[in-house]
Amino acid sequence: MATDNHTTIIGNLVDDPELRFTSSGIAVANLREAVTQRIQQDGEWRDGDTSFLKVNVWRGQAEHLADSLGKGDRVMVTGRLRQRSWETPEGDKRSVTEIEADEVGASLKWATAKVERASDRGNGERAQGRERQAERGGDFNDPAPF
Repeated sequence: MATDNHTTIIGNLVDDPELRFTSSGIAVANLREAVTQRIQQDGEWRDGDTSFLKVNVWRGQAEHLADSLGKGDRVMVTGRLRQRSWETPEGDKRSVTEIEADEVGASLKWATAKVERASDRGNGERAQGRERQAERGGDFNDPAPF
């Protein structure tokens, strides 16, 4: 039997999504989401432990996310868990577990939203990505975590 590495989380954005572009012009949005357990104890609900999870969103969805959601917004993320490991220049080993998002959406449990279709960007996507990268400054040179 094959195992499926698929997860869904619902929580609040800790910060505004950070939108960057790879050196080849591909958009990536990084965000942190706080997910708090709800525990029922003695007939009453209370907050449990909070986990802070890093989420990576790629390409057009990354740009839509950065244009649509911000700190404090409640979001639903579905995707795959990914683990990356690297060594610092000082020789220390590091690793991180992240969610590689397939879909990100605003939760409508306590909010409303008006959905607008994004226009297709077609073949100019890479050039537009480079233009946006130059406008915002900064470069995202880390390899994709997959």
